[in-house]
Amino acid sequence: MVISRISQAWIERATIGLATVAIAVGVLTPVVARMDPGVQLLVNEAASRIEVAWVEPYSPAERYGIRAGMIATAVNDQLVLRLPGAIQPDPAPDVTPDPNTGEIPMPSPVIEPAVPTPISTDATVLQAIADQPVRSLNAITPGELATYDPNTGASQAFFGDDGRNSLRESILSVIFGIGILFGTAWLVTTGRAGRGLEDLGLPLALAAAAPYLLVPLTSLWHPLATVGYAILLPLTMLPLAAVLIGRIGGQQDRRVVVAAVAVCAVGAVVAGLARELNPTMDSLAWPPGLAWGPTLLTAGITVVPGVVAAGPAVPGAEPMASGRVLRSTELAIAGVTPAVALVVAGSAVGWAFVLWVAAIAAAGRFTVRPLARLASRAQLQRDLVVAATEAERARVAADIHDDALQELTLLVRRLDAAGDTEGADIARTVSDKLRAICGDLRLPILDDLGVGPALDWLVLRIERLAGGEVRLERADGTRPPPDVELAFFRVAQEALANAVKHGKPPIVVRYRSAAGAASLSIDDSGAGITPDAGDRAEREGHFGLLNMQQRAEGIGAILDIRRWPSGGTHVQLEWRGR
Repeated sequence: MVISRISQAWIERATIGLATVAIAVGVLTPVVARMDPGVQLLVNEAASRIEVAWVEPYSPAERYGIRAGMIATAVNDQLVLRLPGAIQPDPAPDVTPDPNTGEIPMPSPVIEPAVPTPISTDATVLQAIADQPVRSLNAITPGELATYDPNTGASQAFFGDDGRNSLRESILSVIFGIGILFGTAWLVTTGRAGRGLEDLGLPLALAAAAPYLLVPLTSLWHPLATVGYAILLPLTMLPLAAVLIGRIGGQQDRRVVVAAVAVCAVGAVVAGLARELNPTMDSLAWPPGLAWGPTLLTAGITVVPGVVAAGPAVPGAEPMASGRVLRSTELAIAGVTPAVALVVAGSAVGWAFVLWVAAIAAAGRFTVRPLARLASRAQLQRDLVVAATEAERARVAADIHDDALQELTLLVRRLDAAGDTEGADIARTVSDKLRAICGDLRLPILDDLGVGPALDWLVLRIERLAGGEVRLERADGTRPPPDVELAFFRVAQEALANAVKHGKPPIVVRYRSAAGAASLSIDDSGAGITPDAGDRAEREGHFGLLNMQQRAEGIGAILDIRRWPSGGTHVQLEWRGR
């Protein structure tokens, strides 16, 4: 199942726009951004020292312990206030060694300077230092300075990272991310990563590359950068989530997944913004600048729809057929890959992501694809059997109609002409039964009018056998292709036969069709199908459930068979054209 072409076009536009923004942010941030530690200095001319006048809340300076009112001891690695320190002088040259030990007595340490001393009392010199952009800063509180003990020293706050080095290093991640973006887009959109996944190409490329493209924002430690990262990163995951949601069979399942994705997206943004309001979350952050809470929520935006789209998400659903092994694996990997990129984006070279891609390639080459080829071979054989069966049905129906029915029609006329009313009635009954058999083999109304009218005919026949109400609710729109109509009719035949045999009335059949889409559901009021019904039926030689699954696979539809909690069996068939 895929999303409509209109939705796909909008998703592609959104993906291209977000990719452009991510590349621009990743490339321009290391080039034009300047680290602002969020600290302002002033000169105290009376004391001839430089003090911290103001510190921006949650700024890098504050995170490193710099506070307003502190006294600078060094600015940009330039000493501005000398603190008292013990200096060990050299021994006098005429000192005689100890005769017993041979050691030379050392003079007592000298405290120099005796008190904290500014390097200059010239306010102009100090002001020139204070006016420089702060790249590093050593500062001490007035209380620590007043009680400073040269023997034990004092705790000083130190900020020594201007962000330029980390910003320059982040350009490697940006280059790696650009490679992921264009490489993944080319690999998937051209079908080289698997047929039928072309619509995943651009969204998957963006979701996998975004954690690397946006790394420079995590190096700035600026509130605007943090907010931008917290909002942009979840946004880059949404296009892939939208495409994966379009691959989920079942409207109810899609609604649940949409709600889960919305919760993850909003939660990721809120958690990312909360990090800026609560700097203590940094202690939990990995990769740098991203706490585990936002990481897990952001990963859930693609992981949840990817896992659900990979296979049945509800208890009691039919097990996934072998023909879908490769496609389901590819969808699951597509959903998980951005999560892997999120977790390992802090690595400088991206080796962990490369290992992930290599592991996927190796598994696909030596495990999944060989199994998928076997499954495809089996699926092709089943399709050939189905096609041969339908051809034989059509041939037998034509033979009966053109031969036996014509002879019976002539016989009825002769018997009526001869006055044998009883024999004519018997011949008419046999003729009606043969016509019914022809209808089961190949219904002309299905070819002429479509599956909706054919279901009308089928429901009328089944109602006579069911002994209760069998109701059809139709909403016919655009007719699907002939092979889809045939599959829908055969599934309805089998499901209604099972409902009459194992369930009880009332039985409700619902059919909807629109441009490029169709859905069918059959609900009965019996006890409901048991979880082991499929295995038991196969052991006993009844292949109705398997036939329905094969019909669904043949047209690329989703078949869901389950028991309602209150009782009754629900059969749901959904098809979406490409």
